[in-house]
Formats: sequence, C-alpha cells, structure tokens
Amino acid sequence: MEGGPSFSLRNRLFRAIWAAAWLLLARWTPAPLHGWRRLILRLFGAHVADGARIYGSARIWYPPHLVIGRKAVIGPRVICYSQGVITVQDYAIVSQGAHLCTGTHDISDPDFQLVTRPITIGERAWIAAEAFVGPGVRVGPGAVLGARGVAFRDLEPWTVYAGNPAQRTRSRRLRGASGFNAAPISYSG
Repeated sequence: MEGGPSFSLRNRLFRAIWAAAWLLLARWTPAPLHGWRRLILRLFGAHVADGARIYGSARIWYPPHLVIGRKAVIGPRVICYSQGVITVQDYAIVSQGAHLCTGTHDISDPDFQLVTRPITIGERAWIAAEAFVGPGVRVGPGAVLGARGVAFRDLEPWTVYAGNPAQRTRSRRLRGASGFNAAPISYSG
C-alpha cells in the first residue's frame, strides 16, 4: 500500500538470481541428485546438513533463511516461503505439496506491513502431504501434522494432529526404528 516494499532492491535481485539458478541448475535434476541440490542451496546461503534430501520441484523463496538438519527431507512440490527462518531438524520429513509459510501481514496496520515469524519442524516430526504450517509455528519433536492439515498453533511433541484447524487426535510412538524407541516424552523448549 503506502508503506513501500517490504524487501530491499538487493534482496529482490538476489531472489531473482536464486530463482533462475534453481530453475537452470536444480529443478530439472533427477530425484537421486540430492547432493547436487544441497550444494546449490549452500552456495546461496542455506544451512543444509549432510544427508538431507531436497527434491528439485521444491520451491524455496530465500535460501539464507533455510536450515535443514541431517537426514531431513523436503519432498516434491514443497513450498518453503522463507521470508523468515524455516528450520527443519534432523530426520524430519516435509512431504509432497506441503507449504511452510513464515510471512503474513499486520491487518491492523493501515500500510498492511509484512510480519514474519520463524517456523521450526522438530526432530523426527512429519508434515504430511499438502499440509500447511503458518508463521511462528513450532512443530514439536516427533509430532505429525496429517495430510492437508493446517497448523497455526504449536504442535506438541509426539502427538498426531489432523484437520483445519489442526486438532490433536492421539499420541505417537515409534517402534524399533533403527534401534530408536520413543514414547511420548516431556519436552522443554
């Protein structure tokens, strides 16, 4: 509106170069070339751990605001609208078509200014197909947001959520996955 652009010219130019680079160097690559896509993301400022898998059809708005842990997955057609920082911790999965959105607008401001809040997807959490995670949401370790679920509030660790808005459906337990046994655990911060 009257408040001017939310991002500097430098930021907008960087994003244009990034979009062209991803299109030319990564978007078309075969699924197994995760190492190549990790390299491209790192060259553009993302913090991507070894073993992370990012699919070429994923859309990442601003790589310097992306932190991806070991063995984490950003699946096909995932949208990381990283106007603010998005952290996907170790072994977390963001499935196909999911949308992680860190930006919104202040509807009380006459200039409708952009507001960003970080998203954190905890260790071993799963964001299922076509789910939406809104600004400022913390998905606790081991939590699950079911397919097409919508989260605008934090999701408790080792809990399964579904629906719009996301509602708790049950607790989650892992059984013997690679020697890792987990039950609902207490979580502090």
